[in-house]
Amino acid sequence: MRITIIGAGAMGSLFGALLHESGADVVLFDLWQEHVRRINQEGLALCGPRVERSVRVTASADPEQIRPADLVLVFVKSTNTSQAAKTAAALLTPGGLLLTLQNGMGNAEALAAEIDPEQILVGTTAHGAHVLGPGRIRQAGQGETVVGPWLVNEKTMAGAEEVSALFSRAGITARSSERVLENIWDKLLVNVGINALTALTGTRNGQILDLEVSRRLSAAAVQEAARLADCLGVRLRENPVEHVFAVAEATAANRSSMGQDVDRQRKTEIEAINGYVVREADKIGLFVPVNLTLTGLIQTLEAHYGDSKG
Repeated sequence: MRITIIGAGAMGSLFGALLHESGADVVLFDLWQEHVRRINQEGLALCGPRVERSVRVTASADPEQIRPADLVLVFVKSTNTSQAAKTAAALLTPGGLLLTLQNGMGNAEALAAEIDPEQILVGTTAHGAHVLGPGRIRQAGQGETVVGPWLVNEKTMAGAEEVSALFSRAGITARSSERVLENIWDKLLVNVGINALTALTGTRNGQILDLEVSRRLSAAAVQEAARLADCLGVRLRENPVEHVFAVAEATAANRSSMGQDVDRQRKTEIEAINGYVVREADKIGLFVPVNLTLTGLIQTLEAHYGDSKG
């Protein structure tokens, strides 16, 4: 199976390296020229808790130089999904599969504008990674990856099972599920409870647990999103707030992806996370004031990147 990964940031590079090491034919695609150059010249440096190794995976910044792929994995920021969909449509073989493991909601819909919905798989992963520099990433944690079809039928479930088996052979703990949307919502609630709050306060994930006021803010945002899920008929795990706090504790030393974006004055994925909760709640007349506030604050912060500080 020929695999192309669109978005060779931390997670795309991690999955690409692990799949390549398992014997898969992998190409990483990213527009970051220096990252691509380093990978091709020196290998991708994959740093773990105790060791660092070089993975000689192929990378490219030119989609026209990449061979057609049987499986395309999308790891770009949600703000870039529409462009990634066009790239994927040009790279995917007829009958090939596309899998998004992106954060937030709305990615599958954007991909379906260019790709046959029956070719689209969606999922979530609890793996963690961050970029240390061009051609160098650190694996920050491991967890389960869940894959399922965007449109569920016998054929699409077979595709999800094939991809989860591929991941398992690469040492990526994975399973397929026809109820993957529930897992995506579980991940959304984790992001709702951690990302914006840590981005705004300059803190790491575990620090939202240090003060009662930050715990209450996180819990309120999660509870609003959980009420929305209930209104939409989505079945969530019991005690979602406790789950979010457990994730914050397990990843205590990590800076959230949104926090890293704010640190670097990059556009965040707020529209696909807390902003998604606000938009969907508005459609059914549900008031979600904490998510509205967090969304508005992040949007205001983004709008003033680069302003002088007086």
